Amino acid sequence: MTINTTTVAPPGRVPPGSSPAGRRPALRRDGRYAGLFLAPSLVGLALFTLFPTAMALGISLFDWPVFGERTFLGIDNYTQLLNDPVFRRVVFNTALFVVLYVPLNVVISLGLAVWLGPKIKGRQAFRVLFFIPVMTPMVANVMVWRLLFQPGGLIDTTMQSWFGVTAPNFLGSSNWAMLSIVAMSVWQGFGYNFLVFSAALDQVPQSQLESAQIDGAGPLQRFRYVTWPMITPSIFFATTMTLITSFQVFAQPFILTQGGPGVSTQTIVMFVYNQGWQFLTMGLASAAGWVLFVIIMGITAIQFLGQKRWVHYDV
Repeated sequence: MTINTTTVAPPGRVPPGSSPAGRRPALRRDGRYAGLFLAPSLVGLALFTLFPTAMALGISLFDWPVFGERTFLGIDNYTQLLNDPVFRRVVFNTALFVVLYVPLNVVISLGLAVWLGPKIKGRQAFRVLFFIPVMTPMVANVMVWRLLFQPGGLIDTTMQSWFGVTAPNFLGSSNWAMLSIVAMSVWQGFGYNFLVFSAALDQVPQSQLESAQIDGAGPLQRFRYVTWPMITPSIFFATTMTLITSFQVFAQPFILTQGGPGVSTQTIVMFVYNQGWQFLTMGLASAAGWVLFVIIMGITAIQFLGQKRWVHYDV
């Protein structure tokens, strides 16, 4: 009769700190280090973002002159804005700029990125060339375009010498002023999205494009069914960021037209600036700023809710 025996190995020694109780001090230490490194950013966020935002909300409920007595008004500043025809025109101007600028920026930058695809030689030089206006200070860009647009400027003199006609009053006509601001803004800003789209196109596997070509797919079909789904996250990012920044447009109309002629190119941020620093009505300026904040947050929320229908993260 054979008796089978099993020898049980003695339990090995547990390394120090491998038990949950031993890991807690290490986790607490790492947490303290993380908090130490995050502290400067958190303090800056609180001082320069959260506190001014909350302060602006409080000021918007008051008649808040720079000097003098401050009176609580409740929502009267917001009611005044909604009933002010100038503010309604300012909101319309801002919306018009957004509607014109965002599609042009995205379409031009995406089109150039596709045209100057990964197989194009010298595309790095184009990347640098298109990004130069983005790096150049906005004020400098606007001043150059003001010299181009003004009567007697380069565009006017060129049209007179070549075609014998005078150029439109780009900055003095309500029919041309906003279009001029949009054109200048697209030139200045499309380089950033061009880089975003170029980087996204570089990540598209060439093997899949070649397989689609072998299967008989043409250029448009390859872009529609292969390239587009893979770059939709980048398109969503670029569209969202461009939309947010376009609602905050200020320097272009402020320097090019000063909001004129009349108020035909005045934007919400210009209205906030004028109310706060020209008329010294900080309460009304803060209320207008919060209206802009709500508009941006609302449209951004709609974008995030709608992205599930067309943005593909799992391709």
